[in-house]
Amino acid sequence: MNDSFNSHSPEISDPQDKTKLIRSIILVISALLLALLVFHVLNRNGNQTSSTVPPPPTNSTNVESSIVVLLSTTESTTSSPTPDLVASLPAPLTIQEPDQTVQGAIILAIKEGEYTHLFYCQPSNCALNRLTYGPWDDITPAISADGKYLAFASNRNGFWDLYQLELGSGVIVQLTNTTEYDASPSWSPDGRWLSYESYVTDPATNTSNLEIFIREITASNPETQTPIRLTDDPGADYSPAWSPVGRQIAFVSTRDGDEEIWIANLDSTNNRYQKISLNELARDNHPAWSPDGQYLAWSTYIDGVQNIVVSDRTQPADPPRAIGGGSWAAWDVYSKSLAVILESPNQTYLTGYQSDSSQMILPMIHLRNPASGITWMNTSLPQPLPDILQAAAQVTPAPSWQAAESSDGITSERHRIVYLNDISAPFPQLHDAVDEAFFSLRSEISRKSGWDFLSTLENAYVPLTSPLYPGMVDDWLYTGRSFAFNTASANAGWAVVVREDFGAQIYWRVLLRSRFQDGSQGSPLHHLTWDFYARNSGDPRAYEQGGQLIETIPQGYWIDFTQIARGYGWERLPALSGWRLALPSANYNEYALTDGLSWYNAMLELYPAEAVITQTPLPPPSLTPTRTPRPTRTPTPTMTLIPTRTLPPTLTLTPTKTPTVTATSSFSATPTATELIVP
Repeated sequence: MNDSFNSHSPEISDPQDKTKLIRSIILVISALLLALLVFHVLNRNGNQTSSTVPPPPTNSTNVESSIVVLLSTTESTTSSPTPDLVASLPAPLTIQEPDQTVQGAIILAIKEGEYTHLFYCQPSNCALNRLTYGPWDDITPAISADGKYLAFASNRNGFWDLYQLELGSGVIVQLTNTTEYDASPSWSPDGRWLSYESYVTDPATNTSNLEIFIREITASNPETQTPIRLTDDPGADYSPAWSPVGRQIAFVSTRDGDEEIWIANLDSTNNRYQKISLNELARDNHPAWSPDGQYLAWSTYIDGVQNIVVSDRTQPADPPRAIGGGSWAAWDVYSKSLAVILESPNQTYLTGYQSDSSQMILPMIHLRNPASGITWMNTSLPQPLPDILQAAAQVTPAPSWQAAESSDGITSERHRIVYLNDISAPFPQLHDAVDEAFFSLRSEISRKSGWDFLSTLENAYVPLTSPLYPGMVDDWLYTGRSFAFNTASANAGWAVVVREDFGAQIYWRVLLRSRFQDGSQGSPLHHLTWDFYARNSGDPRAYEQGGQLIETIPQGYWIDFTQIARGYGWERLPALSGWRLALPSANYNEYALTDGLSWYNAMLELYPAEAVITQTPLPPPSLTPTRTPRPTRTPTPTMTLIPTRTLPPTLTLTPTKTPTVTATSSFSATPTATELIVP
């Protein structure tokens, strides 16, 4: 990784600058002489300690009394420490003026291929150099106050534990050895203790939660030390930051229903936990103390805008002020500048600001892949680096995937659509330039989650003759460079989404539940998730918002599908404008590999320009409907009379036989007619 920018330190020509430099050198020499004098006095009194462990504070009586109060009023699942252990916790310290000639080094955890490793860069040129390498993940680095040790979390032994890297020798020591998730370490000012987050299970309720613990690390076997539990609340408590003066620990908590910044006062007996970020509409994360202990910075996320805000803890009534965009910050040794990780929907950058003027001190440096932690050490790295660190820096990792387009010897300006074997989809096809990236992503997701999430797709390539939902006329599915995973896994609770607003656009981070929940796969969730189906709950507000935040963080171990997909070039797409009314418009399940192309140019790789212009099929003309006749008035029906009973017919008698009349001859004396006589 060779992202860099050129900058050269100007020559000192101003006499005032030379005078300041001479004064700085004199101050450094004076500080060294004073340190030697103190060391000599301690040796003479017989109070010498190990050269690698700072001596216990002189006011150990006050420390013991305050820490005993902490342990007596804080519920813990571990046994109480011994009095010697209690008395060793740090007391308030006096912050010394730093050496103005030291720029230090910025250390980041950046995803590289399949894994996340530690990198460092000098502020003068910001060329990234690798510190760790291997088939594991190293995240959330934290530098000790003296700049000699780097604490971080890693799953190199199969589970998430804390480790310590000695920068002078390259030796790595394991600090915790549990099956629970341990991460986000933060050093005490004297370098003898670490506060960190751990995912613990309550045996009484069989529920798991993120809580904050404190552990001594200067013992011979730090992984066997009994930790002190600092928080015990149904809400998640994580991302601790130990104040340089030693008596306060800032952290993130969801105990009030949203992600806020809290402070645990180690000297308080009542009201130990105080919320200092009071905007209920904002999501606050990643607190970071300035080395002088005066300022506390954190990231805030509200109305689609990410900002780094700074609170002056000497004026707690004053509201925090925003200094610039960012999602994670680390202070320089002078407490004047901050190095910042800045996230866009599909890109990650490194930049920096002055804390008082918000002026940018570092250019926007593209990190290519997501970052999982940042710290700024107050000294320069040893030169030359130890052999083990040099070996890590010289490794050239293999690419995650390589495109290999098939050819049949026919020259064409357009590309192919290829079939996806063993994939279930309406059209199991993709662009020939992205199918290798898809199968590499599928293999990586299967390995990390333990189940084949991408074996069934809602959509892959969609032909122009198959219309999609309204508003998706220019969707990337038509280009063959996009896929939409099956949402059945979300309905079954095996996938959740986190809403992320960037300006006016809405994006979704998809997280998959790992198959094995023993800590060997994935990590706990740190953000509240979004419930789309709350729109059907009857709550008018949830209906208008297209859903609502779930009140508690889902339990278990999850993998970040969105982050892994980015490592293979697949980018999430924004929600459509009507996503609050129609769930398909949320577009949370669609990812595209654009290769920097616009949608139109991507379409030209498959179709001629004429087809792209009229890509929507024309509907057939509708027949002109005939005029509907005006209905006539229906008459009021009359009452139907009940019919009378019909009498059965009477029997008809059979007629008698009529007698036959026989003619007889007889003489009639009386003529019946006048006869005509002819002579």
